[in-house]
Amino acid sequence: MATTPASRRRRGGLRRGTLTPDRIVTESLRLLDAQGVAGFSMPNLGRALDADPTAVYRHFASKDDLVLAIADRLIEEAMDDLPAHDCWVETIIDIIRRQRRTYLAHPAAASLSSFRTTGRPAEMRVVDRLLGAVMAAGFEGFEAAVVYRALGDFTLGFCGAEAALLALPEPLQTADRAAWSQAYRAVDSGEYPHIWRVRDELPLVAEDDIFEAILAIVITGLCERAPQPCTCGAHPGGSAAQPGAAR
Repeated sequence: MATTPASRRRRGGLRRGTLTPDRIVTESLRLLDAQGVAGFSMPNLGRALDADPTAVYRHFASKDDLVLAIADRLIEEAMDDLPAHDCWVETIIDIIRRQRRTYLAHPAAASLSSFRTTGRPAEMRVVDRLLGAVMAAGFEGFEAAVVYRALGDFTLGFCGAEAALLALPEPLQTADRAAWSQAYRAVDSGEYPHIWRVRDELPLVAEDDIFEAILAIVITGLCERAPQPCTCGAHPGGSAAQPGAAR
């Protein structure tokens, strides 16, 4: 009996040409959001795509190559419609906050990829935007490269660590957070006098509090060090500059 196109699709999955790199990355991100890192396997991805898992390798050289594409997708999502700020400080603040929001929205994917360098278009675009802001601050040459790398590594490192915690199984997350109200509250005042003095305050600190405090410290230090002050005047060098209100 003749095999119809429909039956071929049922037995073999998608028709040739319908499986694209963009669709593979999209389904990979959905799979990571739904099942976490443990569920991100090529067989599971093949089922999500309704295709043979080996078909993925027609578009990506390896699973690691796919992870780099996912990393670039997260950057692309974070920087979608990034406005052209007049102030170089606001550009930096906006980029950092956007990346954090995206990583927290996709913790499993971020935990896999936040520490990777993709060398792909979305990463290149945001690197160029950040370098433009750094150069608008008056940094040049090697110093501009160092300042950019410091900002980038702070963003990816801190926000990636937040995402990695959220990517853990819920019981482990709960246990880690409970340590602040259990182990730290029970310390001996003689052995750990400084912890004891703030033992009731430590459990009250939220992740947003930590992030905003570090961001303020980073931005203050950057403004004080920058050869050129920001054009908006809200973040003058040498003063106690604080991140802007846009979030």
